[in-house]
Amino acid sequence: MQIQKSFKGHTPYGKLYLVATPIGNLDDMTFRAIHTLKEVDWIAAEDTRNTGLLLKHFEISTKQISFHEHNAKEKIPDLIGLLKQGQNLAQVSDAGMPSISDPGHDLVKAAIEEDIAVVTVPGASAGISALIASGLAPQPHIFYGFLPRKSGQQKQFFEVKEAYPETQIFYESPHRVADTLENMLEVYGDRSVVLVRELTKIFEEYQRGTITELLESISQTPLKGECLLIVEGASQEVEDKDEEDLFSEIQDRIQQGMKKNQAIKEVAKIYQWNKSQLYAAYHEWEDNQSND
Repeated sequence: MQIQKSFKGHTPYGKLYLVATPIGNLDDMTFRAIHTLKEVDWIAAEDTRNTGLLLKHFEISTKQISFHEHNAKEKIPDLIGLLKQGQNLAQVSDAGMPSISDPGHDLVKAAIEEDIAVVTVPGASAGISALIASGLAPQPHIFYGFLPRKSGQQKQFFEVKEAYPETQIFYESPHRVADTLENMLEVYGDRSVVLVRELTKIFEEYQRGTITELLESISQTPLKGECLLIVEGASQEVEDKDEEDLFSEIQDRIQQGMKKNQAIKEVAKIYQWNKSQLYAAYHEWEDNQSND
């Protein structure tokens, strides 16, 4: 059990600030973000050249430390060392909220393990910003970030998520959007989907329609810029399946690398079963299988 009081009390350690940066439009930078980046001792940046342009624009002279997925393992002990010396550190990604598609989560875990305060400085977030203007149900929703690149792995991913009722949020490269939509169509069927391009920038665009409509549209005009896909969740009509079918679905998820308890939890959620009852029934069935 750990209780963090972010701004009350005294600690000899510095604070780790997770600072949101604009996802395209510099006017989305908050006053608090600018103040924090000016006041901390160091800024851990995913790309120091990219962040350097941001700092120059807002006349921020704080020194940077390179911190990205390729050097995170060796850098985290150094960053924790600075924090334990009482120095304050801000972590930023190239755009949006840290820890989403960068190694910030590992730094956060390391700081928490050392009782170092972790403070969010909120701001722009591409996934949520696109979701609320998509026209699809904003809640419940699930954010997945980037999808597997290989077609087979991507289809397996979609097969596991096919019956989820939540609106799904994905990041995708403009060069792979068409292939991803083809795979999605094969597994999900022709659902409603929104393609969001160049969010907050001058060429911001929303394409709303079915998967087949989007595929036809982008086949005529090649995509450019950063893209998100907001995908309608599965119909709330729950298919009536017997226990044997549910057990088969649980096994499919386990074979794809999911832990048994998580697989049971997901199947119970999708088909609106009591999780504890399904857990007991599956284990009884599993014991019977091993005794046969």
